[in-house]
Parts: sequence; C-alpha cells; structure tokens
Amino acid sequence: MPPKFRWEPLSMSSNFQNSLTAYQETIDWMFQQLPMYQQVGSKAYKVDLSNIEKLAHHLKNPHHNFKTIHVAGTNGKGSVSHMLASILQESGYKVGLYTSPHLKDFRERIKINGKEISEEAAVKFIAANKAFFEGEELSFFEMTVGMSFYYFSEEKVDIAVIEVGLGGRLDSTNIISPEVSVITNIGLDHTNILGNTLAEIAGEKTGIIKEKTPIVIGELHEETLPVFKKISEVKQAPIYFAEYFEGKTYQSDLRGSYQQKNVQTALMTVEVLRENGWKIPSEAVERGLKQVILNTGLRGRWEVLQENPKVICDTAHNTEGLIYVLKQLLKEDFTNLHIVLGVVNDKDLRSILPLFPKTATYYFCKPNVPRGMDADYLRDEALKFGLNGSVYSSVSDAYLKALSEAEESDVIYVGGSTFTVAEII
Repeated sequence: MPPKFRWEPLSMSSNFQNSLTAYQETIDWMFQQLPMYQQVGSKAYKVDLSNIEKLAHHLKNPHHNFKTIHVAGTNGKGSVSHMLASILQESGYKVGLYTSPHLKDFRERIKINGKEISEEAAVKFIAANKAFFEGEELSFFEMTVGMSFYYFSEEKVDIAVIEVGLGGRLDSTNIISPEVSVITNIGLDHTNILGNTLAEIAGEKTGIIKEKTPIVIGELHEETLPVFKKISEVKQAPIYFAEYFEGKTYQSDLRGSYQQKNVQTALMTVEVLRENGWKIPSEAVERGLKQVILNTGLRGRWEVLQENPKVICDTAHNTEGLIYVLKQLLKEDFTNLHIVLGVVNDKDLRSILPLFPKTATYYFCKPNVPRGMDADYLRDEALKFGLNGSVYSSVSDAYLKALSEAEESDVIYVGGSTFTVAEII
C-alpha cells in the first residue's frame, strides 16, 4: 500500500529555504540517479510497460479515478494538448495536464488548470515512494507519470490531457483508457527507437488506440493511412481525420502559422468529445484557443521574446517541424538574419541542415545536457551545406553575441532543440 500524504502547502512557520533545498535535492535525485530520456537519450527508453504497471498497482491505480485524453504524434502533440486543456478549462472543467519535456522547471510537466504542481507535493510524493522506486529501479519518466496520475486523482480532476512522451505503444502513459486518442502527425524522428519508415513509426504511435475508443488523426500521409485504417478496424475504434473537419474555425494565440493544423486537430477532438456527452460550448472553444498561453503557461512555440531586433524562438527540432518554422521565418521582414543553433546528438543533420537558409549568420552552440551535440562538430557539418558561422562555448554566449551584432532591423532566431530554447527563455 502506498504511503498516504496530504498535499497541503508548508505552514508560514516552515523554513522557506529548507523547502527550496528539499525540492532541489529531490529533483537532482530524480535527474541523476535514474535514466532520463531528456538527458541521456535512448538508453532511458523501456521495452515494456511492466514497471509503470507495477507502480500504478502500488499507487492503487490512480489513473482509474479520472477521465483522460491521450495525445501522441511526432510534432504538435504539446500544442494540441495545451489547446485541449485550455478549451476544457474554459468549459468549466477541472483539467489536469501532463506534458514533457519541461523547459525550465520540472513542475511544468504536471498542471491543473494551468497551475503547476507545488514543490512540496513533488517532494512528498518522491519521499513517500522512494524505497519502491529504488527497489524496482524505475526510470525518471515512470516516476513522473506516476506522480501526475496520483496528483490528478488526489485533486479530483474531471479530466486530464496526457501527452505521450515518446512513441506510444511502449510509452509509460499508455496504461490509461482515454475518452479519445489523438495522433497529431507522423514524421521521421527517433528512428533509432521507433523505426526507419513512416509506416513503422505510425505502428508504434497507434499503440495508444484502445478498443472501441475514438481516434483523431491530425495529418494524413499516403504511407500511414493504411496503418491507421487497419488498427481502426482491428480495434473497432471510430476514426476521425482532422483534415475533414468542416465546423467553425477559430484563431489561437499560438502564433506559428503551422499551428493551424494543430487547431484543426483540437477542434475535431472537441467534436468527438461532444458526441460522447462532454459539454463544451462554442464560446469556450473560442476563448480557450485565444488564451492557450494564459490558461496553460505554454512557451517556446514561435515565441517573440523582444522587438528591435526581433528575437524569435521555437522548439521545432525535426524535419517536419523545421520545414514549417523556417518557411515562416523567411517571411519575416529583416535586413539580416541571425540564427543561434544547437541540437542534440541523435539528430539526422543530413535531413535538417539543408532546410536552413545559407544567407543567415550562424552562432553554433551545445545545449547544456549530456545529449547535446558538440558545437564544433555541428559547425563542421553545417559548413558542408553552406551554413557559415562561429562556435560559442554555451547557448547563452551564442545568444548574447547575436544580440550584440544584430541591428534593430534584423531578426534573431533561436532553435534546433527544446534545450537550446530553454536556456534563453
């Protein structure tokens, strides 16, 4: 039986500095002692769901106590998850939101109605279950999934939007029975884990589809359509394609032009939820999409950090995402373009570097995570594609140099990796 504990805040007489220290020590332990994909990559990926199933049993299956929406996809799953959470929140529901990775603080991963889990709650959950975590050798991701499910259950959310971490079939979130499953799109990312073709990757992501549970597909490809249709038939799962959505469309406060596909996916998902009895007024849909950032705190999606010079950051990091982002970037009005670029070491540079403009000045850097690609190597490979620039010892140094060299009429773009963006936000 898992130890019970309350989620109450620390009393006013508690030592604030001690609470900060306890939280930092807890997070350090989670990051350093156990595998974490965000830091170390594929060796943190588990090959089955046995660990998360053991943890769920240990916690008395908290994920059975609230409704869920499950969101997978190569790109857009974070944006769609936040859009849906915002819409449901505007509809009057108490909404949990589990996403990954975080940009600045671990607590960004677990929110209710836009409010992050408290430091005290995170510390108490780990302390109460640490012996179990160590005994079962659970991964960082398995622990955080367990924490989110337990927290949402204790706080009695009406529904939680759960974003897949990686893939789908073997992702630790894949023990839920959602109201609807969503697959935003399929692209060639994490091929060393998920497969080398769109069909193979689609097969992994369709692992989130459950028996007789509706599925929304955000984007169609000739190669993936047969995979979706087959699993839909096998699972007797009604399938909906966002591209065929014919209802009223709305604008989102997420600025990237690529977000229109995500809006359409969210709107189709809303229609499916309505068909299944969820009360979601049109006014709530409109407000929810216009206030995604305010309601959920989402950052790093075509985010403009300043003007004159204009600084834009975006977390797009694979071919499919970068195609849309760089297309929009080149539509900006600027005299000169500066690009601060840092990536992780599992990126296929041959597929992403040709997408970048040769006319920009580049500031190559290494994100401060073990997976970060060496900046000298990145610069050498970029030169093969006509991308010229200098190497800097950190993302911060590269960004400050770009700021110092840019004129007011220039544009600075920061990207290539979630971790690169996180260091300058």
